[in-house]
Amino acid sequence: MKKFDPISLIEDSISSIKDYIDQELLTENNSIDISLLKELKTENTELLNLCKELNNDEVFIQKVNDKIDRNKINALYKTERIFLSEILSIYGRNKSEDQDKSKFILAYYYDALRNDHFADENHLSKLNQLIKTQEFSGIIDKIQQENKLVLLVPDDRNLILSILTELKHPKLQAMQTNFENYKKFSGISEPEKIEVYVESPENKEKTEKEAEQNNINVSFPPKDDTLEKALQELHNLVGLEKVKKDINELINLLEIQKKRNSEGMKNVEIALHTVFLGPPGTGKTSVARLLSRIFMHLGYLSEGQLYETDREGLIAGYVGQTAIKTDKAVEESKGGVLFIDEAYALTQNQWGNDFGAEAVNTIIKRMEDYRDDLAVVVAGYTEPMKMFIDSNPGLRSRFNRYFYFEHFTSEQLLQIFEKFCSQFDFSISDESKNKLKEIFSSMDNLKTESFGNARAVRNIFEKSIQNQANRLIYWTAPKGEYLKTLHVEDIPNLEEVLESLGDQEKEEE
Repeated sequence: MKKFDPISLIEDSISSIKDYIDQELLTENNSIDISLLKELKTENTELLNLCKELNNDEVFIQKVNDKIDRNKINALYKTERIFLSEILSIYGRNKSEDQDKSKFILAYYYDALRNDHFADENHLSKLNQLIKTQEFSGIIDKIQQENKLVLLVPDDRNLILSILTELKHPKLQAMQTNFENYKKFSGISEPEKIEVYVESPENKEKTEKEAEQNNINVSFPPKDDTLEKALQELHNLVGLEKVKKDINELINLLEIQKKRNSEGMKNVEIALHTVFLGPPGTGKTSVARLLSRIFMHLGYLSEGQLYETDREGLIAGYVGQTAIKTDKAVEESKGGVLFIDEAYALTQNQWGNDFGAEAVNTIIKRMEDYRDDLAVVVAGYTEPMKMFIDSNPGLRSRFNRYFYFEHFTSEQLLQIFEKFCSQFDFSISDESKNKLKEIFSSMDNLKTESFGNARAVRNIFEKSIQNQANRLIYWTAPKGEYLKTLHVEDIPNLEEVLESLGDQEKEEE
């Protein structure tokens, strides 16, 4: 028996069809007319273009093939093959009032998905006669038998739509329309239920563990969030005056662009992608989180989430896997901000491979694909980040907005310490405040590019509350202000702080 090739034409079947087309057959009560053929041609052209786009999406193709029993076939099935299998299932589950027309529609899709076309609008009478023959019914039966794919989860209907939904894919709506149009052409009036993928608790827990291991953190806007609230939080951040000014100017630009657009005026495309430059602990992640919310409220992003990651969250250890891993990060970021900390590490190839370049190229492609609903923020030390942007023409052309984060002053470091106290129901005595001023003033000489800023303040705060606990544990029953106040003896000594910061500097190196 000849092995069936799902990509090539069923030679004997199509030959038989063409024989019928060449005959002079006439009929009345036609199921097929010129307008239907024109609509089908337009619809299938769009479908083939959509399938081509999805075939280039490695994440989608891999995920959808993972649900199919490929029976030791190493090659991945393409979208056309899977779409055909799914409309065959729809055809088998539903009956049309005009079965002859329904068979013709199925045969048309079958041929078009392999980029062949047996139908010709110059032979309408012949086509209408052909679809009523027993031989044509036999062809349809053969198509059904030889083109259904076996799913690993048999009840997982609408596999394509389920995976697109899971990925929050921009082509979901377009593909859903193609399925609906197939049913409309076929005369299937009963709506086909779409089984949307729902992540199981086990998979969700696994995903969360993987995210933690890969240095991934995703945060969403508060439920009652507003633009005013996000702007107020930005205003309340300690220091960062230049960054705040730059953000306010960007907001002004975006607001006016919206007003111009509402008036039907042409606009210059404004890229939301941004480079954050500066030392650690200066609020870059906090600002990125606020930017995502602000862009959402202004109507430039749909979800407003922040997807925070770094090299470890994007790079895989095997050829081809980095693109998939990076693609997943971008998909999760769609509608919000993808924040890549220490992004320069992607091109510092000290690991003896080129996986970082693979990640960068994937990100650049997705920035273009999702330019209307994705902002990418890359962050890190000033000089390494400039080298990172200059390393790839695609990065240079897409990142033209820079925010500079400066070291906090000693006064601002004290404000940050006081904010920690307020946040956790602590207070500091006047003597403690004076001691902290001395400590923070002495840090000026340590403010190199790797100086921790707010992180250093957090360490001093945590050491202070530990010292307070060590002091109060021997008290009989400490209450009220005694539990709340950090006294001068609780604040670590300057020498201890400087030694600790020096150790951290060595770790950074």
